[in-house]
Amino acid sequence: MEMSDFEHKTLELIKQGEGLTLEFKECCHTLNRDVYESVCAFLNRHGGTLLLGIKDNGDILGVDPDRVDQIKKDFVTAINNPQKINPACYLSVNEVKLQNKTVLSVYIPESSQVHRCNGRIFDRNEDGDLDITDHTRLVADLYHRKQSTYSENKLYPYATLADLRMDLLSKVRKIAELRHEDHPWREMADLDVLKSAQLYQTDRETGKSGLTLAGIMLLGKDDAILTIVPHHRTDLILRKVNLDRYDDRDLVCTNLIESYERIMAFVAKHLPDPFYLEGDTRISLRKVIFREIASNTLIHREYLNPFPAKLIIERGQVLTENSNKPHGFGPINPANFSPYPKNPVIARFFREIGRADELGSGMRKLIKYGKAYGGSDPAMIEGDIFRIIVKYPDFEARTTEKVEGRDTPTVAPTVAPTVAPTVGILLALLQKNGECSSMDIRQALGLKDRSHTHKSYLQPALVAGYIEMTLSEKPNSRFQKYRLTDAGRAWLAIVGEGKMRSL
Repeated sequence: MEMSDFEHKTLELIKQGEGLTLEFKECCHTLNRDVYESVCAFLNRHGGTLLLGIKDNGDILGVDPDRVDQIKKDFVTAINNPQKINPACYLSVNEVKLQNKTVLSVYIPESSQVHRCNGRIFDRNEDGDLDITDHTRLVADLYHRKQSTYSENKLYPYATLADLRMDLLSKVRKIAELRHEDHPWREMADLDVLKSAQLYQTDRETGKSGLTLAGIMLLGKDDAILTIVPHHRTDLILRKVNLDRYDDRDLVCTNLIESYERIMAFVAKHLPDPFYLEGDTRISLRKVIFREIASNTLIHREYLNPFPAKLIIERGQVLTENSNKPHGFGPINPANFSPYPKNPVIARFFREIGRADELGSGMRKLIKYGKAYGGSDPAMIEGDIFRIIVKYPDFEARTTEKVEGRDTPTVAPTVAPTVAPTVGILLALLQKNGECSSMDIRQALGLKDRSHTHKSYLQPALVAGYIEMTLSEKPNSRFQKYRLTDAGRAWLAIVGEGKMRSL
């Protein structure tokens, strides 16, 4: 069997042997107690890879197949427990087959915070993990390095809760609770939520406490944000017809939560969302791709750099640019790319409210679905300015002809595709009533059989692309509703109300 890129890369790591960014643990039947000390040390130093099922000399022992699931579960539970690792972190465990044995690989990025394991601070050197808790100078150096490396941790001691949008804090609390019923933010006071999210910190060198740049950018009032970062803006531009200027523009100078919503609204306004099935489930390619692009533009930006972020929709492609602290230069090769957190606190906050994925997984989705959306792989270019280029299906360009030197749209088709009468009735209902649940549809049409409604009305309309789910990522949700797509509205416009009445 041919070896995958990940398997080959893991073998190459094993050949290198343990070092500053690589640690082996045997863990055949259970996790070693010092596994979490290594996680803490990697977080505090430069990050690294932890391989479970490997002896110190590089021999591959593997993890007991009957224990793999439990070991993975125990690991994830522990690192999310602030009594074990504090602040808690979010890591994923990957299985890899080597010599017919299962090895568990954990990539641990460098953190912007100083972490403790069981109340102790660990750092990393070539010889392994060091407990530096009682070495005041080493601890001070560690805090200084973290705060100078990640500008999101910059403290503003004179900023107060009055500088924050408390309504926005309430909103993100509710989102987090809806995603996880027992989310700890539910029972916390406002200040405790900010501390839990690392948006309110204490400088261990000066003893000063206050809101961080991350906290103000995420939840701050507009005047507070622009006082601290006067150059902050995300420029959303549509430039299809008037190439010298723009056809539409939205200049976004607000908090990152609402900036994300404005970006997604601009994209939904100007970009198509072609019908795409994965198995028997419809995937919104536009939502999946631009969710990653929007979050990437906001999460990985260097906010102390005055370069304005941009999202430009052109003919057939979308270009984004934002300031960046590069960890390499040139095009990113997904095959050997190692994700590096630029603003881990902001990224973690976005993950808590479901607007970003785990480090690296969002980019994999962008690569996976980008080609299906626009016909070619997205391009990502690392540098002082980080750029993403995504192609999209430009239906307007395809239906435009040159007439006397001017762009003139061709005549729209006058014959609508034939559909089953049940589909036509459903489209007319949704045009009249807007979004409807399955129960709403059955009641309005006098239908009793839920299965018949799905098979004869909903499924054909979904497959044809004439309707879509309001909660496409949760097709079985009890809150699911259905609405017309642009294709459905176009079909109705061609058919006309008179013909609809005769269906």
